[in-house]
Amino acid sequence: MATIDELPGEIVADLRVSDARPLSGGDTARAYWLETPDGPLFAKTMPGAPAGVLALEAAGLEALRAVAPAEVRVPRVHHVGDEALVLEWIDEGPGRQDRATERSMGAGLAAIHRARAPHVGWLSAELPERIGSFPVDLTPTDDWADFLLHRRIEPLLRAAIDAGHLDPAASDLLARLAPRADELAGPPEPPSLLHGDLWAGNRVVDRNGTNWLIDPSSFYGHREYDLAMMQLFGGFGRECFAAYDDAYPLADGWHDRVPWYQLPPLLVHAIRFDGGYGGAVLRALRSLM
Repeated sequence: MATIDELPGEIVADLRVSDARPLSGGDTARAYWLETPDGPLFAKTMPGAPAGVLALEAAGLEALRAVAPAEVRVPRVHHVGDEALVLEWIDEGPGRQDRATERSMGAGLAAIHRARAPHVGWLSAELPERIGSFPVDLTPTDDWADFLLHRRIEPLLRAAIDAGHLDPAASDLLARLAPRADELAGPPEPPSLLHGDLWAGNRVVDRNGTNWLIDPSSFYGHREYDLAMMQLFGGFGRECFAAYDDAYPLADGWHDRVPWYQLPPLLVHAIRFDGGYGGAVLRALRSLM
């Protein structure tokens, strides 16, 4: 019962947890398998979490779940608190995706992105304005290109330089690209509900070959934001992108815009982890010249 004692008391009481086992994975949270009368559940705990960060994740999951088609599932939220989030359990498969799974992922994501959003920016004024652990300005707007440049790329770039993880020359490179912000953002489109952190680790394939989306950092914006993130670390096959384009055709030149859209996640990684991410930011900026 020692593991149960690690959990917030309201989880144990509200969900009638009878057993708990720690799981591996996660760099900022602890993960657990829970046994309850309603079946197994997944719990994430974050002692000392920034205010509202788990509520923000829960809201993203619920928003995605509300529009997700059969091809892509999103776990149901069973509990959300200041330091814990409990979700539907996913019976994860062996990990290798086949052609059908890849095509389902692409078609399912396209359906999510087709669900129109009211504006660019936050899901709700009641939620904290963050990308992961970083404060950002999510005030609603209709100008995506301006939002991406002035509220994502520029503040994160300054933070990376201030942390000593990015060559200050990046600031000059961005200043040269800034007048082209509209071009680099691509043709205007109605905003979409975004996952916001769609790398391969936040996609799970279960034992039946069904795709699931987890750990969102959702907001309303341009769908190429998600597609660029999917290409940053690999893990999504060509069939996935082909099926997406079949279901919801992308604007000409979207491949050329990928480095611009990859700047926010690269900058977040540069701030958090240093390593080679500062160099990757410089390469992305220079590729757009």
